[in-house]
Amino acid sequence: MSHHNKTIYADDDTESVPLLLRLRIPPLIAGLVLGMGISFLISRFEEVIATNVRVAFFIPFVVYIASATGTQTQSIYTRDLKTHRAKFRIYFLKELALGIILGALFGLITASAILLWFHDTSLAMAVGLSALIATATAPTIALITTELFNDLHEDPAVESGPIATVIQDAMSVLIYGVITSLILL
Repeated sequence: MSHHNKTIYADDDTESVPLLLRLRIPPLIAGLVLGMGISFLISRFEEVIATNVRVAFFIPFVVYIASATGTQTQSIYTRDLKTHRAKFRIYFLKELALGIILGALFGLITASAILLWFHDTSLAMAVGLSALIATATAPTIALITTELFNDLHEDPAVESGPIATVIQDAMSVLIYGVITSLILL
């Protein structure tokens, strides 16, 4: 097998710091640039935030819950890729189901908490629906990104983590901005 077809894994136990930096810096730089794009994306929803400042309170939450759900998928799938036990099709179907179930659960809990906290049905519906959709999509985004980097013979633990996270964060912000705008404006 040629060097170009062999995946080099970032293994802190055995690899040198310069190699680890060479493997880890590029996806983090890409994430940094894309992360700045997320700030720009949030600025596009200035009108809905100005209309109801409480919308801003829940941006970190919606982004976090989706990102955490996707990170679980990415970590488990990456671990199983290294042991050669991962079957993409099986993972895809299960992660799709898990995303929908977790999204519905977190969306319902979130909407209920916001309704009790602020007594604002529209805000509760907007945040709850956003949490549902963002969380439901997170596992498949993480899974597809991880599989793509694995297929490119890049270490999916290094490459897909930062990239899948920033893609999911951007998707969560977009979902949240669109849904809150549709419901609250």
